[in-house]
Amino acid sequence: MISKTVFLCSICNVSSGSCNEDCKFCTQSIKHNADIERYTYKDSSQILKEAKAAREQGASGFCLVTSGKGINNTKLKFICEVATLIREEIPELNIIACNGTANLEQLKALKNAGVTSYNHNLETARDYYDTICTSHSWQERFETCLHVNEAGLNLVSGGIFGLGESDEQRVSFVQSLKKLNPKTVPLNFFIPNPALPLKAKPLSVDEALKLVRWVRKELPDVKLMVAGGREITFKNRQSEIFEAGANAIVIGDYLTTSGEKINKDKQMIESLGLKIAKNYKDT
Repeated sequence: MISKTVFLCSICNVSSGSCNEDCKFCTQSIKHNADIERYTYKDSSQILKEAKAAREQGASGFCLVTSGKGINNTKLKFICEVATLIREEIPELNIIACNGTANLEQLKALKNAGVTSYNHNLETARDYYDTICTSHSWQERFETCLHVNEAGLNLVSGGIFGLGESDEQRVSFVQSLKKLNPKTVPLNFFIPNPALPLKAKPLSVDEALKLVRWVRKELPDVKLMVAGGREITFKNRQSEIFEAGANAIVIGDYLTTSGEKINKDKQMIESLGLKIAKNYKDT
């Protein structure tokens, strides 16, 4: 059944293009030499400015994303400082951190700083992961998600469709998600780039919508977010994702690719008779 409320989330690319991992689907890896903007850390005042703008546009979630495999002391300190700053200025905003693999102590530190959710995607099935990444294991990702739950943070975990995975591997991926009991599940759709070694065939709109319906059936209680690849995958049929079961989207730009105009997204939602959630806990 179609949800009457849509949650909006905005992404802040805190550090870009400095990842040493070899994920074949990701332009942030330095191994692929993709033509993207690269920098270490944005100024905290700029991040706060983006958070305020996102909230003014109706976002109930704001995700602080860093490139790289996981959290180190420098990254942890910076994200904690930024989260504290945002929490003081915009207390109602759901602050999401997405900083790679993390241990329990690091995640507790993020929570104490004001982070309310942690995003760490499984990406795909356990038995397909080493096809698309060899520099770290799927199990490390799964264990980080377990730590997120143990730390008392809201788990945000999903993955990418269209990487060349089989139907059976898609089932395995969703079954793994079920074991983690995530609060939000972002569904991304592979965005081809000439620099990437992965040359997967794009999904059709009908196939992508079928996947959204299926995941909603399998995970009926989650916030189901259509994230990266929404615009190029669903094209002029983006409004159909809500009837298929999605009740959350990313607004604005993604990490290294441009997104839809925010006003256009909001107009689409309103034209369907849907409401934009004011807060993360809205139903």
